[in-house]
Amino acid sequence: MAEPFLIGEAMTGGYGPVDILHACTIAVEKGQIAVIVGPNGAGKSTAMKAVFGMLRLRGGHVKLAGEDITALSPQARVAKGMAFVPQTHNIFTSMTVEENLEMGAFLRRDDIQGTMEQVYDLFPILKQKRYQAAGELSGGQRQQVAVGRALMTQPKVLMLDEPTAGVSPIVMDELFDRIIEVARTGISILMVEQNARQALDIADKGYVLVQGANRFTDTGQALLADPEVRRSFLGG
Repeated sequence: MAEPFLIGEAMTGGYGPVDILHACTIAVEKGQIAVIVGPNGAGKSTAMKAVFGMLRLRGGHVKLAGEDITALSPQARVAKGMAFVPQTHNIFTSMTVEENLEMGAFLRRDDIQGTMEQVYDLFPILKQKRYQAAGELSGGQRQQVAVGRALMTQPKVLMLDEPTAGVSPIVMDELFDRIIEVARTGISILMVEQNARQALDIADKGYVLVQGANRFTDTGQALLADPEVRRSFLGG
């Protein structure tokens, strides 16, 4: 069986001497959405950061399109086609929306205008507010700027850490709709999300982590239907 497009396999590691991840495996196929859920302190964001190279692994490896990238820095992974949107401090608040998007394309040497138009098509409100300081936008609009900036790198994989944190349910639904649209263009999405039920609903693959280890792995719909997952992690 062919291995997934992106996989962090049997990842063990943490910050300093204590391991947070214990043989944790996270993978996503091309053009699909994989979601990492679990209780607070389960190691969800740590697993994501390990895949992006922000954490030194003591065991396991990360592969992208069959290439072992375990030893690469986050910057080198960006050059390989990975983009990471952290939960906070993910935009330049004093810059305009358009300047933020331009900053996302800093590695590119080609014409970025076409990609900029694609981002504006995806997030029409950003086109409306393109000359406004990003710090003046609502929480949901800021997240759109952060995702748009990541898309300016023309990534093969888009990694989102809690993209709907602190936004209203309506804004959350809209963001998830846009994330589905991004995946339909062939970009793989790997996402950590507190709103587990809603995230699993749009996920091709779901990973439930507990204490840095895989507890359940299945399709999003299968996890939503699993009585034990529902009882333990989705509030019944």
